[in-house]
Amino acid sequence: MKAKKAIKTGIVALVALLFIGTFVFLYQKSRPKSVEYELVSPTVADLQKTTVATGKVEPRDEVLIKPQISGIIAEVYKQAGEPIRKNEVIAKVKVIPELGTLNAAESRVRLAEINLKQAETDFNRTQKLYEEQLVCREVYEKAEVTLKQSREEWQTASDNLQIVKEGITQQSTAFSSTLIRSTIDGLILDVPIKAGNSVIMSNTFNDGTTIATIADMNDLIFRGNIDETEVGRLVTGMPVKITIGALQELSLDATLEYISPKGTEENGANQFEIKAALTAPDSVTIRSGYSANAEIVLERASQKLTLPEGCIEFKGDSAFVYLLTDSLQQQFRRQPVRVGLSDGLHIAILEGISQNDRVRGSQKK
Repeated sequence: MKAKKAIKTGIVALVALLFIGTFVFLYQKSRPKSVEYELVSPTVADLQKTTVATGKVEPRDEVLIKPQISGIIAEVYKQAGEPIRKNEVIAKVKVIPELGTLNAAESRVRLAEINLKQAETDFNRTQKLYEEQLVCREVYEKAEVTLKQSREEWQTASDNLQIVKEGITQQSTAFSSTLIRSTIDGLILDVPIKAGNSVIMSNTFNDGTTIATIADMNDLIFRGNIDETEVGRLVTGMPVKITIGALQELSLDATLEYISPKGTEENGANQFEIKAALTAPDSVTIRSGYSANAEIVLERASQKLTLPEGCIEFKGDSAFVYLLTDSLQQQFRRQPVRVGLSDGLHIAILEGISQNDRVRGSQKK
């Protein structure tokens, strides 16, 4: 009996201990933990709000060189990447005459030869009669004029036949349309044709074949897009910093010179095109089409009291910080403040605290 009573007593005591232990554990668990925060002191600094536009660097103007006649490329003298001067020859076109036009030109030459021979015969006869004083001078002069006209017609017909066959005459070699020349000084960006390719001249029905693309690489612009939420803050003449993806250590100065008056929708957002004229040092080679970013300063604030944005509590149109009131137990007081410009990391504090205050920052881990 005593043994059973001892066992019961032990079980009761064990249950009591487990109950007490559980209660103590839950009590400790439910007690709020002590939280410590980083303390931040306001600093005086310059702030600026910027936006970044993505785009490309390219020449201001690209000139497309097109042939003045249709035919086959006989020779190509230049290739992409070469500098070129105005009037330098890029390629030569061999004319392939149209059969009907060729037949008409040949027929015109044959007819002109017949008329010329007859005019020469008539003139020789009239000249002999004039020397024998059998005809008057007026008749002689008319025969001479007719001969000159026949010679001119034969020469014109011969030149026309040569143009139909070769695209040029011996008298107009300097103005040959079969030699495709550059119209500007610059750099050849592309030569999309090869010897043997057919080319056509520009006309009402088509743009013609491009022989080469040439641009002045000393006159470069940045062309990009900016979101509609920020385009309203831009004005022409703003300074721009250009960074090029392929030349990451290089930063180029530019000036905003164009803001599109009309937006285009891209991925559900309205984008506006901008252009900025940039200046590149002679020691740097910039290629057309380089991807680039343009950083534009939208607003500046000089020597303002600033705090990290994470220290600010926003509620509606109001902003608050937590000022340190007791450093031993880290007690804080909620303080309303008036904020100004933000650069995304720091924000200007216009009213509500001084530089000597200490503000609650992020929670310590």
